[in-house]
Amino acid sequence: MELETSLQAPRNGRRFGDPQSRGEGMPTAAWPQRSAQVRYPLAAPTFVPPPRALQTRPARMLTAPLRRALASALPERPFEIRFWDGTTVAATEPGAPVFDVRSPMAIAHMVRAPVRLGMFRAYVEGSLDFEDLDASVRVIFPYWVTPPAIAPAGAVSVAAAALVAATSAGVPRRPALETVMDGEPHSVERDARAVRYHYNAGNEFFSLFLDPSMAYTCAVFRDGARTLEEAQVAKFDLVARKLGLSPGIRVLDVGCGWGAFAIHAARQYGVSVLGITLSEPQVALAKEHAAEAGVADRVEFRVADYRELHEEPFDAIAAIGCVEHVGERQIDEYARILASLLAPGGRLLNHGIAALAVGEAIYDDVSTRRYVFPDGELLLPSRVQMALERAGLVSEHSESFRLDYAVTLAHWAQRFDENIDDVERLVGSERTRIWRLYLRVSQNLFELDLAAVYQFLARRRA
Repeated sequence: MELETSLQAPRNGRRFGDPQSRGEGMPTAAWPQRSAQVRYPLAAPTFVPPPRALQTRPARMLTAPLRRALASALPERPFEIRFWDGTTVAATEPGAPVFDVRSPMAIAHMVRAPVRLGMFRAYVEGSLDFEDLDASVRVIFPYWVTPPAIAPAGAVSVAAAALVAATSAGVPRRPALETVMDGEPHSVERDARAVRYHYNAGNEFFSLFLDPSMAYTCAVFRDGARTLEEAQVAKFDLVARKLGLSPGIRVLDVGCGWGAFAIHAARQYGVSVLGITLSEPQVALAKEHAAEAGVADRVEFRVADYRELHEEPFDAIAAIGCVEHVGERQIDEYARILASLLAPGGRLLNHGIAALAVGEAIYDDVSTRRYVFPDGELLLPSRVQMALERAGLVSEHSESFRLDYAVTLAHWAQRFDENIDDVERLVGSERTRIWRLYLRVSQNLFELDLAAVYQFLARRRA
């Protein structure tokens, strides 16, 4: 078995995300050129500016202890913090991004919840903002992953001063779109609710930042694709080649989304495809796209869970971007069921995001689970491969697309910003702010070697 790692992380000391440090082997032309200028600050759904009384000289004394404590605890600060009263904690580097703490409520959020979740809540609500979101995320993300070493006395000083600064805010409320799932984790019913939460934003929302095919997974840029559209087609063809698609083959597309791969496979390779997803709006649009492409007679789309399928075996199975929703509790059952749906000699390609361990730790983001992908769970690539082998499949090939996904996310983020007015009109300010931050956090996750997209190709014995 071969593990290809041609796209290595930058090791030259430059900051991740800078054009010069985006990885050996990834064409520079693949990265989008920043063009959209998003208005600052974005409209905030629940934010109320602090009264003038909090901007007077006596009121500034409330932030003075926090400013002193932060300056002492963080002697190196590649960012500036600007408070609602006009005072600042200066950056220690030139050209540093500005974190705009617009209200004591932002501090209250960070006191109530762990800093990362608290910051996310404050940004979604609007009491925290960033003049340059891209630069701010690049700077703050390493602090989230590996918090700076602060002496106990310094940490106590920061916490005590934060309580004083947040006094006037009261107890903060969670933003309306934050969700905490109940019920049995990764049950059929709960998984369906989790998917509905994510796709309730609507087909039009996703069309504002995806390519016209509505492909919603990592595109492949490494072979010279210059546009997102070209890179998605490159991904479809790569999957088709690995699966050995040819006319007459029956294919199962698990987590088919809006049908982009299924339609391409039917049109270009002459196969018949059954695509399943848990989203009714996706199925409705996928059927429209199949009819427009002239392959409605060879492609079927259904709302179904992979655990509910009772079909004759398929010659090939593509599972593109669904393993992230399976979880540790179900990964062995997932692999067993897919293996049972595969004909002898058939091939399975599992394409999904995997966590990359840093020592003993695995990056985990509660903010993403609360606001974007409820119950999303990234497993180690070795765990996914082990599940496939436990199911009796033979591993044939594995390949990483870490930086390809970083580039994909950069394209999505730019398209999102270019359509920001339409996005906000469609889904409101709160969801707009959630997704602007989420897309950039995700991009940094891949640039910093904390996650990667892996394709695992496996075969059922003949």
